[in-house]
Amino acid sequence: MLNNKVAIVTGASRGIGAATARLLAQHHAKVVVNYFNNAAAAQQVVKDIKKNGGEAIAIQADARNEKQMSSLVQDTLEHFGYIDILVSNASISFPMTSFLDISWDELDRKVSDELKVAFVSTKVVLPHMIQQNKGKLIFISSGLSNFAQAGFVAHGIAKGALNSFVRYIAHEMGSYQITANVVSPGMVATDATLHTPVEAKNQTAQMTPLGRIAQPEDIAKSVVMYASLYSDFITGAYVPVSGGMEMN
Repeated sequence: MLNNKVAIVTGASRGIGAATARLLAQHHAKVVVNYFNNAAAAQQVVKDIKKNGGEAIAIQADARNEKQMSSLVQDTLEHFGYIDILVSNASISFPMTSFLDISWDELDRKVSDELKVAFVSTKVVLPHMIQQNKGKLIFISSGLSNFAQAGFVAHGIAKGALNSFVRYIAHEMGSYQITANVVSPGMVATDATLHTPVEAKNQTAQMTPLGRIAQPEDIAKSVVMYASLYSDFITGAYVPVSGGMEMN
């Protein structure tokens, strides 16, 4: 389905990013496993992909840093020759607190860094996608951008801004046959939710028609769908992947 396509996945050393990198490779994409500081985990993802007959390389870069990401793109082009897919997944930490307790600096840091990850990653790949007149941009958001939950004010606002960013990219890039879409998970069983109380996980699961919280592989499948030819005429879409929790 993705034969010979080249995909960059930011934040791909663990969780959703790692699952996405593996699944893209299973569908015969060549994958760049980007990581920030966990080289061992990123190399393990590469090993897993190669063990199953796929192609992958790990490249360190801070997804917020334009110089580092430009270098990553250059390394990708030297190794694989072109870029077809960007999965902007790199996560930014945030304080779990209420609006009354959060400081402006804390909120500003989360919103700014969240948008900078998307902005920089998109900015450095677009010249190459425009030149080849095709490309797939996929951004990982959160259901908390639409449904408020106590303690997630910074995360929800930042992801809401990301959703708007993607709509504008989709609008501007359509004439170049470049699509931009949002995959928006609810709760996912990753390191980030490892210490979430079982009661909270069960309560979230009960709120979804499918009766369970998502696994990283569930999110990866939606990403692969938007990376494939089956989404060629879909852009600017926001897709909740939360077992139907966001259905109206």
